[in-house]
Amino acid sequence: MATKTGKRYRAARQKVTPEKIYSIDEACELVVATATAKFAETVDVALVLGVDAKKSEQNVRGSISLPHGLGTTVRVAVFAKGPKAKEAEDAGADIVGADDLAERIKGGFMDFDSVVATPDMMAQVGKIGKILGPRGLMPSPKIGTVTFDVAETVKSIKAGRAEFKIDKAGILHAPIGKATFGGKKLSENFNVLIQAVNKAKPSTSKGVYLQKAVISSTMGPGIALDIAPLRI
Repeated sequence: MATKTGKRYRAARQKVTPEKIYSIDEACELVVATATAKFAETVDVALVLGVDAKKSEQNVRGSISLPHGLGTTVRVAVFAKGPKAKEAEDAGADIVGADDLAERIKGGFMDFDSVVATPDMMAQVGKIGKILGPRGLMPSPKIGTVTFDVAETVKSIKAGRAEFKIDKAGILHAPIGKATFGGKKLSENFNVLIQAVNKAKPSTSKGVYLQKAVISSTMGPGIALDIAPLRI
C-alpha cells in the first residue's frame, strides 16, 4: 500500500512545475488534478504570516462561513442550559449538555468536532480546558463559539464554517473544501477565507503580512500561490 501511495504521489508531483508560482484559479484546478486518492481528499491552505506568534496581540484566529461549505459532516457539542439547550437541539446540535457533558468529556467522550458554549457555561467548560484546548476545541469569543446565539452558530458550523488560526511558527492552516468540489468552488471558498484572514491582521503587525501561501490536498503535493494579488 505504501508503494502505491508513493507512486501516486510522484505521479501527482510531476504535474506541478517546480518553482512556479500559480494563480489561485490555476492552483485550485491543479489541486483537483493531483488529488488521486480513492477517498474525497480535503483541500487545505497554509499561509505564512508576518506576525510574532509569541505575542498574544498578534494571534490571528477566526472563523468564516464558506460559500460552498467544507463537504464534511461536522458533529457539534453545545454547552447550554434551559431554553438555550433546546435552541441548540432544534438547530441540529449533536450533543447538548452542561455539567453532565463536562463529566462525559472527563471520562473520555470526544465524539464531536466542534464545541459551542453560552457565556454562562464557560466556568464549567474551563474545567476541561486542558482536554479541549490541545485538540483545538476550546470555545472562544474570537471565533464566535462562545455566544448566546447558539442556534445560528450551530447552523453555521453545520453548513461548513471554516476555523483558522496560526501555529507557534506563525503559519495559518485552514481547510477550504474537498477536491471533489472542483476548481471553481475551491477558488471561491479560498477567496472568502483570504478576505477574513486579511481582515484579522493585527494592528501591531508590521511589514509584509501575507508572506507565502501553499495549497494542497490530503495526499497531494503542495502548490505555491501567487500572493501579490491577495494582499490588502
